[in-house]
Amino acid sequence: MKNWRIVETASVAPQQIETNDDLSKLMDTSDEWIQSRTGIKQRHISNGENTSDLAVKVATRLLKKSGVPAGDIDLIIVATMSPDSYTPSVAAIVQGQIGARNAVAFDISAACSGFVYALAVAGGFLMQAPFHRALVIGSEILSKIIDWQDRTTAVLFGDGAGGVLIEEARENCLYGQDLVSFGELSDKIVAGKTKVATDFPGRVTSLSSFSMDGRAVYKFATHQVPASIKQAAQDAGIELNQVDHFLLHQANARIIRQVAKRLDQPLEKFPININEYGNTSAASEPLLLDELVTHGKIKRGDTLVLAGFGGGLTIGTIIIKY
Repeated sequence: MKNWRIVETASVAPQQIETNDDLSKLMDTSDEWIQSRTGIKQRHISNGENTSDLAVKVATRLLKKSGVPAGDIDLIIVATMSPDSYTPSVAAIVQGQIGARNAVAFDISAACSGFVYALAVAGGFLMQAPFHRALVIGSEILSKIIDWQDRTTAVLFGDGAGGVLIEEARENCLYGQDLVSFGELSDKIVAGKTKVATDFPGRVTSLSSFSMDGRAVYKFATHQVPASIKQAAQDAGIELNQVDHFLLHQANARIIRQVAKRLDQPLEKFPININEYGNTSAASEPLLLDELVTHGKIKRGDTLVLAGFGGGLTIGTIIIKY
């Protein structure tokens, strides 16, 4: 049976940086307030670049680093909750911009679980003919859907993108996965909500800005994420102490510390870069993965847990050998 493996990683973030002190000039907040509650010190903010622009940069870097021609890509999946538009998909724009004429392209909307969901879907494609190589990208420009006067959400988010090139493999690199949705909690994180006009013909609708029930999401994440990781490990037939790195969605440093505690695993196994990027939704795990690979902290043969959680509400956990 065919399997898949990660060939290359890549990431990108806008050059413009907004620190906590910068935000304190826009709203009633402070560096101490933000850092103590989230672990965030700064975030990268787009200055004109849209979601597809970052995704194209990631795709281009993946092709350059791997030496794989664009024509050899069979599948492109972009995970995002902040697409350029309803249609076309970000993935379709990427396909056209990089000249991957043979690739099937579509987006996945699963918010902060999106990258893991996309990786699982792409892996399923690669286990069957005629798919051999895929680009899986998480890309977000969340700054365009944030109310920058709402300190409960505005301080949390940033922009960025990351991704991987995966290809079919004969060796077993996928150990286990657990994808879960909690639709009964769908109102806890909402962004881009549209309203239908009561009178015909209605005006072009506007989109709602990001809103979140912080307490409910914190409780959800600290209880359900450890359960998902344990389930994936059980399905994989491995012990948690065999895992080298736990790459969790970078939503909140307190959540990550609590998950590590509930799993009874050392915090050193849970790398954190939310201090630099903030919450970048579907981009957070590939951003973190690329950073760790680039700095040699993740090596070939390491066992990785990638776990995303957020809007839906959803959780996606996947256990792989890098």
